[in-house]
Amino acid sequence: MANPIGTSGSDPQTDQSAGEGADVGADVGARLRHLRNAHGLSQRELARRAGVANATISQIESGGSNPSVGALKRILDGLSMDLAGFFSFELATGERHFYKASELLEIGKDKLSYRLVAADRPGRSIQMLHETLMPGADTGKILLSHAGEECGIVLSGSLEVSVGEMRQVLRQGDAWYFDSTIPHRFRNKGAEPCICISAGTPPTF
Repeated sequence: MANPIGTSGSDPQTDQSAGEGADVGADVGARLRHLRNAHGLSQRELARRAGVANATISQIESGGSNPSVGALKRILDGLSMDLAGFFSFELATGERHFYKASELLEIGKDKLSYRLVAADRPGRSIQMLHETLMPGADTGKILLSHAGEECGIVLSGSLEVSVGEMRQVLRQGDAWYFDSTIPHRFRNKGAEPCICISAGTPPTF
């Protein structure tokens, strides 16, 4: 049986496969395409982050080639995911209605955890996240702004939410709702992790 990811061949970044290996390559490609779309990245942007050619991402996603171990690790670094996580999540084979906690896709990093619901659902019109902001977590001094609306509710801890010129510290049971085009920022200035559920439309992840 062919290796899940190519480790030989004349091309150090990709390994052409046939037969059973082509099926494995298609699976790698489908997984990569799914994750890239879940992160809202174009092939060009992912290639830039990974330091590979645009054609490399396109060839992998189409199932035309398998990446080497090194190339795949480099690409996954651009998605903040390791090899184990890449091969462990399940791709949807049909419409799903329920997701276990372990099936939510982690798209955050460092002190910010964003676990996306239904990342494998094509054409989602809503984005729902289970968020954990560790003490000191901050979405950044440069305020966020994008099309759509968003809302959320604090389940535990406290969260400072800035919307335009307004600022409010929200605690357990408190909520927010605003037009996402208004510059906004989220910070956990407390001593405990803040856990909240948020939703936004249209999806940005």
